[in-house]
Amino acid sequence: MSQRYHMQQLALLEPEQAGEQARSHLEQARQKLGFVPNMYRAMANGPALLDTYLHGYQQFREHGSLSPVEQEVVLLVISRENGCDYCLAAHSTLADTASGVPETVTNAIRNGKPVPDARLAALASFTEVMFTSRGNPTPEQAKAFLDAGYSEAAMLDVILALAVKTLSNYCNHLFETPVDDAFAGRKM
Repeated sequence: MSQRYHMQQLALLEPEQAGEQARSHLEQARQKLGFVPNMYRAMANGPALLDTYLHGYQQFREHGSLSPVEQEVVLLVISRENGCDYCLAAHSTLADTASGVPETVTNAIRNGKPVPDARLAALASFTEVMFTSRGNPTPEQAKAFLDAGYSEAAMLDVILALAVKTLSNYCNHLFETPVDDAFAGRKM
């Protein structure tokens, strides 16, 4: 792997250090989660980035056609493909504790192995295809996804997840965001 650029001047911000727009997001995270994730603290340096990420993530989680298990599969695949250790640890933890993803599925995705559930395997495969083809699946790849029981609306959910994870994964690359203690058990 090539050496990455690491942010030299920007620090992970505490809520009291952040500007007004970002501060409210950081305080809400602290109230909801009991801590402020390091990724949010990094994104707070670009308040529009943090706001856009949180809005897109909320839309994906609350208004898409995918179940929490399916959402986590998509987010894990994208994080793995982007090489984002932070998001891989965070979404593995969420898969284990909140989304109900079988550990065998989570571990298969993390390790680039076949997913042991046919429907989730089709979702993982389509997500990977969308990532690697830059959103240009072949008709056969799209048909395989639809034949697995997913809708065309679910294809749009994958696009939203790709956009949201690109924001977080790329920010984490630049900051080399340290994995929070809450996610450390699933660090690669």
